[in-house]
Amino acid sequence: MASKKLTVGQLIVEFLAHQYTVDGNQRVRTIQGFFGIFGHGNVAGIGQALKQYSISNPKLMAYHQARNEQAMVHEATAFSRVNRRLSTYACTASVGPGATNMLTGAAVATTNRLPVLLFPSDTFANRAPDPVLQQLEAPHDLTLTVNDAFKPLSRFFDRVNRPEQIFSALLNAMRVLTDPSETGAVTIAVPEDVQAEVIDVPDEFLADREWHVRRPRPDAGLMELVSKQIKASKKPMIIAGGGIIYSDAHLALAKLVEATGIPVGVSQAGMGSLNWDHPQMLGAVGATGTIAANRIAKDADLIIGIGTRYSDFTTASRTAFQNPNVKFININITSFDALKHGSSTPVVADARESLKELLPLLNGHKISENFQSEIKSEVSSWNQTVDKAFENRRLAKPSQSEIIGAVNKNIADKDVLICAAGSLPGDLHKMWRTRDPLGYHVEYAFSCMGYEIAAGVGIARWSKERTPVVMVGDGSYLMMHTEIVSAVAEGLKFIIVLIQNHGFASIGNLSESVGSQRYGTKYRFRDRENNNFETGEILPIDLAKNAESLGIDVIRIAESPNAIDDLIAAIKVAKASTKATLIHINSDPLLPSPSNESWWDVPIAQVSELKSTQAALRAYQENIKMQRPLFGKRSEEHTSELQ
Repeated sequence: MASKKLTVGQLIVEFLAHQYTVDGNQRVRTIQGFFGIFGHGNVAGIGQALKQYSISNPKLMAYHQARNEQAMVHEATAFSRVNRRLSTYACTASVGPGATNMLTGAAVATTNRLPVLLFPSDTFANRAPDPVLQQLEAPHDLTLTVNDAFKPLSRFFDRVNRPEQIFSALLNAMRVLTDPSETGAVTIAVPEDVQAEVIDVPDEFLADREWHVRRPRPDAGLMELVSKQIKASKKPMIIAGGGIIYSDAHLALAKLVEATGIPVGVSQAGMGSLNWDHPQMLGAVGATGTIAANRIAKDADLIIGIGTRYSDFTTASRTAFQNPNVKFININITSFDALKHGSSTPVVADARESLKELLPLLNGHKISENFQSEIKSEVSSWNQTVDKAFENRRLAKPSQSEIIGAVNKNIADKDVLICAAGSLPGDLHKMWRTRDPLGYHVEYAFSCMGYEIAAGVGIARWSKERTPVVMVGDGSYLMMHTEIVSAVAEGLKFIIVLIQNHGFASIGNLSESVGSQRYGTKYRFRDRENNNFETGEILPIDLAKNAESLGIDVIRIAESPNAIDDLIAAIKVAKASTKATLIHINSDPLLPSPSNESWWDVPIAQVSELKSTQAALRAYQENIKMQRPLFGKRSEEHTSELQ
């Protein structure tokens, strides 16, 4: 058998360059390139390999710089999202701090069920220089390194202590990356000495290899049962999650709900499952949902979850479904999610295949005219509420709702909105009017501050026909704004709308609701005597100037009654530009978005000297009564414990 001698680092790069994901008639390269920040752990291994191939075969594997190891994982995660999990990037980091910087990125990818491939370098396998620079020693376990922290964050983990182990490690990595029921962060820790060691590699191992995405159909007869339950229900409701997007099931969903009239609420990941103005679209559901979706969910007697993992925001901490006889049908590619909420009928199958099989079984079935009228009325009322929230009130510092409305109306249907943390995700979920299945990307499984700009850069690598539009508050911007430099270095176009409100608006609102009066959420000079940041002057920070120093074009929106008009004009300039642009605008964080008649469970201190906390506890004691257990009614004993 023909073979050639390569280092482990060279083998990794060459192998990954020949892996392809196949989904129906789509065939794409699974690993589009490498992000790498080099140190003594990988500069002579994977770093050397990338350098060598950049000379001998520049098109073999693309290399991209990043400014932060966490950020490069976020870039890969966002890229895999808009590619419906068919393609992603590999990320390499040095030992110690470089590797551990990727931990948060790994958690984001795994929580969101999105594939990324991580190569954190490890300390010497031969232990000759021990301890090596940046090594964390564990006296009780000499095999332990910082990379063991990746184990609970990864869907697959391996440590390659001998060169020949790399074969099974890479094959298993590809298995998990391309399996929709298992995917997430895949981590292969490679000691720095092993990366540089030579190994004899069979040509067969380096040949093109295809990984076919599994699209399992439901078990025989199961959709018959589902159809009977739907026909027997009076008020069924679908909750569409990210599985609709990843399985490209939005057209199948539209056909089913148009035929039956069944209404649809969406999770954050499910936004785009239907366009916002589709007749069966109720909008977001749950703690950040619309009144329309939450009122329909409250009385629904059958919830059909499709591709959703039922986060506490989607279920409003198990208070969204108040019908005492409500049943759950969960269609999901993973049994773990299909069984949630004590599902009466778990269907472990692909979303698109399930919907295609269900449609003919519901032929002629339609929800009642009364239910149709109720849906239409609730949706119409909510749309009017959003229209009013979007109105330009000519404020010097406009509300976040007005800013969202201006951005929403003035970008293209196929542009991609990006957000992750703060008060923006909740407001966007309620009010953003999505007009394309891939037009909305709010990372709200891990809700990671700092994700936004890195994600915008990742999506900018994907398509020149769609403009990524990052909406970010000043708190999240300050967490990880340095990837602006990566966009500038590669000439990537995207738009950042930076909303300056001098603090953590989301946690400020939450703090107020739990009786803590926005403590620690304002950007002010510290009052040393009273141990707070509540009363000092606003910090003299200039984030627009900061962004300018990183090389991006910046448009400042002055505080004036024309702020929204100026924002609209700035969006048009940014859209017409060929470069990345940041738009800086001030807002008033105390101007609320529309209420949605929902709740989120955040425990309140049961004993407090603060009257505000005491009042919050009384409200909590009322709300907790609505919480639905897996089966039966809520325990009165548990409720009384909170009294």
